[in-house]
Amino acid sequence: MGQDAGYLLDNGQAEAGTRFDALSDLFDDSTFRHFETVGVAEGWQCWEVGSGGPAVPSWLATRVGPGGRVLATDIDVSWAGAATSEGVEVVRHDVALDPPPAGTFDLVHARLVLVHVSDRDVALRTMVRALRPGGWLLIEDADPALQPLICPEEHGPEQELANRLRRGFRLLLQQRGAELAYGRRLPRLLREAGLADVGADAYFPITSPACAVLEEATVRQVRDRLTAAGLATDKEIERHLANVASGRLDLATSPMISAWGRLRAEGTP
Repeated sequence: MGQDAGYLLDNGQAEAGTRFDALSDLFDDSTFRHFETVGVAEGWQCWEVGSGGPAVPSWLATRVGPGGRVLATDIDVSWAGAATSEGVEVVRHDVALDPPPAGTFDLVHARLVLVHVSDRDVALRTMVRALRPGGWLLIEDADPALQPLICPEEHGPEQELANRLRRGFRLLLQQRGAELAYGRRLPRLLREAGLADVGADAYFPITSPACAVLEEATVRQVRDRLTAAGLATDKEIERHLANVASGRLDLATSPMISAWGRLRAEGTP
């Protein structure tokens, strides 16, 4: 994923792979549905920005075939081995600092990237510049401020603790430059970037086994920062992890806003 030095969920940490797998379980079907909507087909040139795990670029490589191209970029490409075996070109790239890759693309896609990038406006312009006429930009980002609770039904002390730790996590994200209301802005931002046929929708699970996997990995990844900031104690974190493992919590995610738009071909409205 594209990130700056203050990124909270470092791809190099041991829990990152678990988080990638859980995010794939939760959101890949929705992402692939949007790829179908914009018409990804054989021969397409695709840029997957801030890839994280290999599942999305591998799906694209299967769809575009040997006549197409899938370029997957990230600041940290330690996950890249599985993707390159599927015919994906992997390059280290910072979408907020580096110029667009060579060539132009029929599809540029980023999921859970811009909300964490401090220069997100620059990154968005970079992605738009990489489109060929008629090409599609699909941006999918969370909007934690739209639904901020990990337990939407807070009916007891276990849920209250979970939501309190989630507030602490959100505060850490904000301190590192994340924009927690970014997802809802995407349709307007794509229109202002000059894209046509802009549309958007939102998806988030209310409860899923993958939500529990994601929550455990996330809390383990940030627990030292939660305790260092006085946002939780080790005892509270251990109690919450036990509650998650018990299966008694109905855990949700932030809404994933998916927004898409097309770069007008010359001479078209």
